[in-house]
Amino acid sequence: MIYTIIDVETTGQTNRITEIAIFKYDGNQVIDEFTSLVNPQTAIPIYITTLTGIDNLMVANAPTFEDIAQDILNITEDSTFVAHNVNFDYNVIRNEFKLLDLDFNRKKLCTVRLSRKLLPGFPSYSLGKLCKSLDIEITDRHRARGDVQATVILFEMLLKKDETGEVFSSFLNKTSKEATLPAHLPTAAFNAIPNTAGVYYFKNKLGEIIYIGKAIDLKKRVLSHFYSKAQKSLDMCRETRDIDFELAGSELIALLMENAAIKQHFPKFNKQAKRNPKSYGIFSYEDRNGIIHLAYNPLKSCPNPIKVFHNIRESRLFLEELCLKFELCPKYCHLQEGVAQCGHYSIKNCKGICINNEAVADYNARVNNAIEATTKVEDCQIIKRNGRDANEEAFVLIKNGMYLGYGFIDSAEQINSDEDLDNFLIPQKDSLDIQSILRTYI
Repeated sequence: MIYTIIDVETTGQTNRITEIAIFKYDGNQVIDEFTSLVNPQTAIPIYITTLTGIDNLMVANAPTFEDIAQDILNITEDSTFVAHNVNFDYNVIRNEFKLLDLDFNRKKLCTVRLSRKLLPGFPSYSLGKLCKSLDIEITDRHRARGDVQATVILFEMLLKKDETGEVFSSFLNKTSKEATLPAHLPTAAFNAIPNTAGVYYFKNKLGEIIYIGKAIDLKKRVLSHFYSKAQKSLDMCRETRDIDFELAGSELIALLMENAAIKQHFPKFNKQAKRNPKSYGIFSYEDRNGIIHLAYNPLKSCPNPIKVFHNIRESRLFLEELCLKFELCPKYCHLQEGVAQCGHYSIKNCKGICINNEAVADYNARVNNAIEATTKVEDCQIIKRNGRDANEEAFVLIKNGMYLGYGFIDSAEQINSDEDLDNFLIPQKDSLDIQSILRTYI
């Protein structure tokens, strides 16, 4: 079998090639070589120059990728593409060909994953640290030719280690997960993920959560990231060192868990809004004349809200409805500020509390009726769902229109009232996002 062992240096975020080295290897020796600087046709960032030593001046007169594309096709034809963290190098080259409207398809092998399998137990499988552990000298680290020379020596060691060829054969099998998993992700971490509903967490080498997602089938969804050719997925998979997960039992609970986790951890690769939209609460208070007012304020200033909304407009519209239905005064519902008496453009049924034409007790009675009707209409809502296993049930609790959280209950437990659910509730924050999710299920 013929192998082409390859390394590319790139511009970083834009991933345009600045240097490429390809060694053609027949299993015994290097039989051909192609190495070249490449003009990326875009600026090289300073941090990349600091890492590789390749600057804009060095590549100014170098050939473009289009100039060397045929050379790359020729030397890699009928060979297996080999690289340390192969998905990165392979996809960078493949994307360069796409820009030229050319296809590039080769079988591939990853020396990171092969090393994990055939040389287990090392603290790190990055090229630099692994070569140091194996006493493989690297000259010109982070230059394409120097890194490829070291990878060739490593590859020879792996070939000798796999005496029967079974490992190499299994990695070349198109149905093998080894060909698709991120280079630095242990196979055991992926195998532990179940085919059930839940939330998954991609983590980097520091254990930091870099992406959070939800799925009805966790393993299937996680695997789909590894097949994706989108730049975001490629960058994310390159940083992934571990995957954790939590079971949810149902899509609804998984959605709620995902939303809360994103707002808690602010993962690097989650693009959706992570901020908590401001919520508002309708509340009541009594002034020094004994008149009960209705008003709205940011939720953090309303410890016992009558009703919760997620923007000012909804709060005002709700108060307008109450005014019309219970003949309340717009002034004392704070729909008009700084006026001696009400004069709302659409609410004309005030009975005169604002000009002392109505008894305070009569007006307050209608306010209390409005409050009672508001709190009674919503009352308590419970959405039931499947639990995380056959012996469990899940629930979502909503009171007075406000999401309080979710929980899991053993099927053997006796629940006689809404209050009994409090012992199993996992409290959560309400938000506009959550209300949008729940509207679909209520």
